[in-house]
Amino acid sequence: MRILPHETIMHLPWAEIEPFFAELNERPLNADTVEAWLADWSRLRERLHERAARLRVASVQDTADEQAETALKDFLSGVFPEMQKANNALTNRLLESGLQVDGMEVPLRKMRQDAAIFREANLPLQTEEQANAIAFNKITAAQTITWEGEEFTTSRVGPLYEGSRRQTRRAIWALVDAREQQDRVSINELWVEVLANRQQQAANAGFPGDYRAYAWRRRHRFDYSPQDCRRFHAAIEKVVVPAAGRVYQRHTRGLGVDSLRPWDLDLYQQTYPISTDHLTPFNNEEELLDRGSAVFHRVDPALGGYYDHMRAAGQIDFVNRPGKGPGAFCTAYPASRLPFMFGNAVGQSRDVTTLLHESGHAFHNFESFSLPYYHQRFPPMEFNEVASMAMEFLGAPYLTLSHGGYYTSGEAALARTKHLEKTLLFWPYMAVVDAFQHWVYENPEQAADPADCDRAWGELWDRFIPWIDFTGLESAKTRGWHRKRHIHRSPFYYIEYGLASLGAVQIWANARRDQAGAVQAYRSALALGGTVGLKDLYEAAGAHFAFDAGTLQMAVDLIEEVLDELAESQEADRAV
Repeated sequence: MRILPHETIMHLPWAEIEPFFAELNERPLNADTVEAWLADWSRLRERLHERAARLRVASVQDTADEQAETALKDFLSGVFPEMQKANNALTNRLLESGLQVDGMEVPLRKMRQDAAIFREANLPLQTEEQANAIAFNKITAAQTITWEGEEFTTSRVGPLYEGSRRQTRRAIWALVDAREQQDRVSINELWVEVLANRQQQAANAGFPGDYRAYAWRRRHRFDYSPQDCRRFHAAIEKVVVPAAGRVYQRHTRGLGVDSLRPWDLDLYQQTYPISTDHLTPFNNEEELLDRGSAVFHRVDPALGGYYDHMRAAGQIDFVNRPGKGPGAFCTAYPASRLPFMFGNAVGQSRDVTTLLHESGHAFHNFESFSLPYYHQRFPPMEFNEVASMAMEFLGAPYLTLSHGGYYTSGEAALARTKHLEKTLLFWPYMAVVDAFQHWVYENPEQAADPADCDRAWGELWDRFIPWIDFTGLESAKTRGWHRKRHIHRSPFYYIEYGLASLGAVQIWANARRDQAGAVQAYRSALALGGTVGLKDLYEAAGAHFAFDAGTLQMAVDLIEEVLDELAESQEADRAV
């Protein structure tokens, strides 16, 4: 079958795409033809996947670009539903044939799950859900403040905020909070709509009143249950919350204050303490990317080559600008065999961490592109995030200027301290986000009232993050669920980060003993794509897939041990 180039298929209406699916549906399918059939289906899916990915990227690179938004909406309404139906028909045909193909055992299991929950009635609902996410992006991307006569996006004001005195931070924080407050009603309205939409999808698929059960199957969660998530929350409360308290107490003493207020914390997530030692690891995007190349070549020459290839192809957009969508992500253009990395760098140490993180996702794509079938290249998200988070640790030894990186040795110690503290402080925050989503979908009628969502978020915050003083600012605390995009755009996608962080720390522990060996195991695991299960992927990377307090305690002990070492190193530097 002759598949059109992806550049051509980018613009075709469904009527001109459908014949390719029809030919696959009519072609003889047997033991002699199945591999060629799968290869042709893969090429078709690659092109349509890339079309969708490029349209989504264009819509977030400039949220004010009406042409890009229209093109995405046209695809979502005109091509996407028909494509889903056609892919489901081919999935059913393959499953009904009973044919087996080497390396397709796990993908076939996913296909059986997808076929079991597929409902044509959900296609327009999924289109509406994605349109809701576009609307949410537009609202948050338009949030700006004016400071001393200059307009700032709420992302770009970060360096100014972080480098300012406490009273100035308080004033900037208040402006950002007031600006977010202006969108409270609009975001609540979107929330009520999307929650009802998801409930209807679940009901259509045979899970009335239980969107979580539907989402579990849709996310192919074969290896753990909601009860395991609850167990992980409890382990975090037992093991990590006390360690997080020690971090917060150190920062409280360091700032010389009685308690940490919201403006003593990261402007965006309100969980990470502000650093009084402001780091400026780069001055522009070119420096950020040049130094990143040096770091990755030190980690592994092949990974450095992947990064350079992606950069030369123009596949990295890390500059923050007005109208650009928030956050950071990596997506794949599988027909072109290229990842694309998106970010909002503004000159802070967290931008370096983000570059390492998203590059880990990109390396995962590069390593798995060699698998023959499209369906094999989708590992569980719980391992996708191991790829990204482990790279934050694997790159850490090479962040100094002596390695071509970003920092002096003293600055690198400070940057690593911030990263390790954030690793600790992230687990309680992740527990808030994940537990909130469990509450939402266990209590959908209550969750349809945003005021009840505020209350639930506030209670969970107080359970896992009791160290921050929001006295007189309770609405800013309880509105925190507005800021977490995953809740609005990717339901039940957040536990992955917590589980993967635990896996990444285990890979880091291996790297402390044998950096080269840990990197090789990491790459070997990435190359497996989605051809094996979640536990086997962790094992291949040298880690253990776990929820228990014991494994978490080992990770916390290592982090606190290295934090003490870094503190001693910084103290010695100051003494000199």
